[in-house]
Amino acid sequence: RKTSFDEIPQLLNVLRGEMSLVGPRPHILSETNRYSKEIISFLSRHQVKPGLTGLAQIRTRGKTNSLELMQHKLESDLEYINEWSIYLDLKILIKTPLSIWNNRNTNV
Repeated sequence: RKTSFDEIPQLLNVLRGEMSLVGPRPHILSETNRYSKEIISFLSRHQVKPGLTGLAQIRTRGKTNSLELMQHKLESDLEYINEWSIYLDLKILIKTPLSIWNNRNTNV
C-alpha cells in the first residue's frame, strides 16, 4: 500500500474509458455517502471522470481520517476541475511518482 502498486489494476479501468489517468480519486460508496452529507459541495467532484491520480493525491498523501482533511482534498479536486489543462495534467503525472517514492506531499 505504501508504494501504491495495488492501484495498477485500475489501469484497466482507464483503458475501458471508465477512469482517467488524472482526476479526483474515487472514494468507496460509504465515504461518498458520508461526506456528501457533511460537505455541501462534495458531489461537485463528480463532474469529471475519476482518476488514478490527482491534485489532491500529490498534495495530501495517505488515508483521509478527518472531515477537515477531506475538505482540503475536495478543495484540490475542485481546483483541478476549474483549472484543468493538459499542462496541469502533465505536472500532476510527473509529480505523482515523486510523491509516492518520497512518501510526502508536494505542491503544484
